Amino acid sequence: MATTPARTKRWTRIEYERLVDAGVFRPGEPIELIGGGLIVSEPQGSHHFTAVRRATTTLEAAFGPAWEVRPQGPIALDDDSEPEPDVAVVPGAIDDYRDAHPSRAALLVEVAESSLVLDREHKGSLYARTGIADYWILNLVDRVLEVFREPARDDSAPFGWCYARREVFDASASVIPLEAPGARVRVVDLLP
Repeated sequence: MATTPARTKRWTRIEYERLVDAGVFRPGEPIELIGGGLIVSEPQGSHHFTAVRRATTTLEAAFGPAWEVRPQGPIALDDDSEPEPDVAVVPGAIDDYRDAHPSRAALLVEVAESSLVLDREHKGSLYARTGIADYWILNLVDRVLEVFREPARDDSAPFGWCYARREVFDASASVIPLEAPGARVRVVDLLP
């Protein structure tokens, strides 16, 4: 008997949005489109949710009214990716995105407990490939903020890109967002 290797279906962002519009997924189901694959997000425990809310309010204060800080909303990054980062800072106001999800962000933040490897390797590679200059992982395991900058080609990375610079900040440190150079974000204000 001959064996046939397993095949997977790659999805485009348009196909994915049609599935969402058709009600294939339940409301609030934690599914993201990452590089053509459907990924189930980590469940949100109380620490995760608290960190998302703290990051949202802290970044709203840091960036000010010219920026929309979106908790857990879709970002239409490219033809095969529509992730839902825990926090995205995008230019403009909420109504600017009434008819379409934003396609670019000044800053993306992922809150990580069990998703740390996925956030560093897969999402980090995707975000670097799409030109996100400032990517933060709020690492709840080690209680630090990992800051990734300077997207660079890397053929060994899942999506062919990585970040050339990674800095780790403990709770006593402050970080200056690239697009808000007058602001200082205290890491302690992000942690639950």
